[in-house]
Amino acid sequence: MNHHWFSKVKKPVIVHCTFLIIHYPMARLSVNINKIATIRNARGGNNPNLVKVALDCERFGAQGITVHPRPDERHIRYQDVLDLNEVVTTEFNIEGNPDERFIELVKRVKPAQVTLVPDSPDAITSNAGWDTIRHADHLRYLIDTFKADGIRVSIFVDADERMVEGAKAVGTDRIELYTEPYASHYAENRESAIAPFIRAAQLATELGLGLNAGHDLSLENLRYFNEQIPGLEEVSIGHALISDALYFGLENTIQMYLRELSN
Repeated sequence: MNHHWFSKVKKPVIVHCTFLIIHYPMARLSVNINKIATIRNARGGNNPNLVKVALDCERFGAQGITVHPRPDERHIRYQDVLDLNEVVTTEFNIEGNPDERFIELVKRVKPAQVTLVPDSPDAITSNAGWDTIRHADHLRYLIDTFKADGIRVSIFVDADERMVEGAKAVGTDRIELYTEPYASHYAENRESAIAPFIRAAQLATELGLGLNAGHDLSLENLRYFNEQIPGLEEVSIGHALISDALYFGLENTIQMYLRELSN
């Protein structure tokens, strides 16, 4: 047998390829537990137990807890904030209209983040962002006050580039984009609905501002929002998430929202 034919067989060529994989950090989910307090307050007593629910949210994967105490304490009570501060181990975010009592509470608690929201005392829910130009002096004073205590400050703004620029000028660490307009128009034309938020987010990134978002984000519209806003650091979700939990259970619902935020 002629064995020389083996030498004529070409050896396989091994090509080593290097693929560049870019990992964007996953936006964090902060669960707003106001609605749990609303249910508790409807009957008095302590059922459901707000502190236990917050701890369960963390155990189920939430990366933060958000509360929004209002002057009439119709859901979150000021004592709730003090109680939660003793046990929350993820990011604690207190949001609200910075009246004198709110300022005192935040300075006492010293949460990881305070989010300043310009809602009136009788508002059912937040319905607009700050005019960061008109209220520049007031915002600058508030931001300096909280930063002096080592608290990260985020201010609630509309997806308006002028308001984003104003937010940078007053010295905030982050902005939270008010996403109700996006959620309201998502079903009819999501590309049009997201467009101003993309522009606002791009500008915020260029200016060095951190980027949060919240209001009416849901399982229906969250993934697309997250995909289109790659610099998104955190979303605060309460009403939709707690409503979904009535059907799916709290643990499963939190996992569902986390999947929508996964890259």
